[in-house]
Amino acid sequence: MISSPGFWLFPDVLSIDECDQLIQILQTPDRRAGLRNLMSRKEIRELANYPVLTQIAERLLRTTAVPYKATLFEKTGKANWLVAFHQDTALPVVAVPRARGWGAASVKDGVIFAHAPTHALQKVIALRIHLDDSTIKNGPLRVIPDSHSERVVDDADFERVLKSRKPYDCVIEKGGVIAMSPLILHASSKSTTDSPRRVLHIEYAESLDIVDGMKLAIA
Repeated sequence: MISSPGFWLFPDVLSIDECDQLIQILQTPDRRAGLRNLMSRKEIRELANYPVLTQIAERLLRTTAVPYKATLFEKTGKANWLVAFHQDTALPVVAVPRARGWGAASVKDGVIFAHAPTHALQKVIALRIHLDDSTIKNGPLRVIPDSHSERVVDDADFERVLKSRKPYDCVIEKGGVIAMSPLILHASSKSTTDSPRRVLHIEYAESLDIVDGMKLAIA
């Protein structure tokens, strides 16, 4: 991955019409605050392989980029939540890891997720496609710039990093993409408006054969 603050903003990646089409595709009565395992859907797999998206991922990873996971996050006045600062350390895998450095595993919606070692997470980039405007009022992504360069291991580490750096609110218009390292400290506040904030979160890796003989699952 290229040297950076750990996050990047790309405006106007998808058109308004493309975003509206995705909203219709993902419209289901039981989605509540989101939908998981979206790579099982043909339309989402095709989207994840759009050159306009894979080229962003390849530029940041400095190598090939293979999509393996897609999730819809939907925050509204009725489905509203606060997310504390954290790092994303779990990856979907085809089998429970036995290699050294991998942590605890659990099953979510039929997919095994295991806490991955740092050198595996450094081979991953996430692209957050904004299907609505992301504003200060509707609970935008908040990041701690440059916090992706180290693994935060305990509460003392969290406090040290949070006190030493100022959070950045990632606001972006509909159709924009926010790319981020899974290791960047990130959070989001509750929405203070009924305006929805729908984000299609797609993760890419250099290869499905990630490290240590482990293979990523499609989720």
